[in-house]
Order: sequence, then C-alpha cells, then structure tokens
Amino acid sequence: MTTSHSSSHSFHPFCTCWPGATVWLTGLPSAGKTTIARALAVRLRGAGRRVEVLDGDENRAVLNADLGFSREDRYTNVQRVGLIAEVLARNGIVALVPVIAPYADSREAVRKRHEASGTAYLEVHVATPLEVCSARDVKGLYARQAAGELSGLTGVDDPYEVPADPDLRIAAHEQSVEESAHVVLRLLHAKELA
Repeated sequence: MTTSHSSSHSFHPFCTCWPGATVWLTGLPSAGKTTIARALAVRLRGAGRRVEVLDGDENRAVLNADLGFSREDRYTNVQRVGLIAEVLARNGIVALVPVIAPYADSREAVRKRHEASGTAYLEVHVATPLEVCSARDVKGLYARQAAGELSGLTGVDDPYEVPADPDLRIAAHEQSVEESAHVVLRLLHAKELA
C-alpha cells in the first residue's frame, strides 16, 4: 500500500525558529514611526521572519474605537496594543508597534508585561523634533490644532514624556528611512532577535 502526501500541506517559507520580540517605536505624530516600521518589516520578511506591524491608527479605528484621548483612555489604548504585541512576540512573531504611547507609565507597564512572560521588548524613540514633525504634518493634525479645530495634540497641547532610557534613540530626521530601519535591525541582531 502506498501513501501519498496531501498537497494541502505545503511548506511555509517563514521561519519560527527565532524568538519573537516587540519593537515599540514611540515618538511624536509625524515623527516617522510607521514609515520606519514598514521599512523594517520588509527587511525582516525578506530574511524569512514572521512580522506584524500594529499601526496606531488602525488600532484606534478598530480595536480601540471606543476610546477617546484622555490620559486614562490613552493608557488603555497602549495596554491593549501592548497585550496583542506581547502575545504575538511570545509566539515567535516580531511585533513592530509604531504607536505614540505618550506616557512613561504606560510604556513601562507594557515592558513589565513582556518581562513577566520572558518576552523580548525593545523601546525605540524616534526622536524627530517637534518643528520637523509639524512641518511634515503627514495627517494635517498640526494644522488643525493651529487652526483651533483640534485639541489634545501630543507634544503640542498634550504631554509627550520623552523616554529617559530607551533601548535605541533614532535621529530619524537626520537620516533616510532605510538608514533608520537598518539601525533598528542592527539592534535586533545585537540582541540575537534577528
């Protein structure tokens, strides 16, 4: 009797032999967090890694549509996204999280969640200055705030607590997106996470 292998079980090209990790990219609106995360995701996928980008705007639209922008709601937003990132990372996926996370206590709570499960967590501060972010104004938020149509803009009329001791600080405004992505990739290599 011969057995044939079902064609429905095809080889999956992505490697699960590496440990997962969360890379949280924090910074002001229009700092370049999502652009860097997407460029890094391309590089990691090219090397056979499983990657998810947990974009802040997408999370706000779906997962956290019930939340506003009070301090409490911002904290809850970060904790929900942090939980998803930790679950993904714990299961061998690199979770790239370009989310502002303006408050140090919310970022620290996410770090502690990762530490509790033995999951790698790296905080990357995309340190683009306010004047550069405001000039870029990718989503028109700074213009709306200046016109009085928007209040509570992080870094302008709402606090942004700059990370005191991130794993990496990138002067993204002084280099290309690819250079910024490469610096983060180098950190992942140094930590043996890529």
